[in-house]
Amino acid sequence: MAASLRWILQLHRDVPKAARFYSEGLDFTVNVCSLRWAELQSGSLKLALMHSPNDQVKQKGYTSLLSFTVSDINSTVTKLMALGAELDGPIKYEVHGKVAAMRCIDGHVLGLYEPA
Repeated sequence: MAASLRWILQLHRDVPKAARFYSEGLDFTVNVCSLRWAELQSGSLKLALMHSPNDQVKQKGYTSLLSFTVSDINSTVTKLMALGAELDGPIKYEVHGKVAAMRCIDGHVLGLYEPA
């Protein structure tokens, strides 16, 4: 039997705040959420969030990159910024669609893609 991906894990200083960020900003379903651990889901993708002390989470670091296809990049960027994300450069208008990079609340990079 081949190995299967169980989840993607990110370290966060404030797990409930991070769970809210993904839930309200990108419509993830929150399956479990405590102060130290959360499990979220979008389709078959599972995202795990684990608490880590402040000094262990890289400030503005490239600790992980999650890429999402969205139907409306402008409204998604607006929603995520209202939840504490920062746009990392301008939205790019490519032949194949719109692309944006954002940093979530603990500095993780989120890629957004809206197909043309």
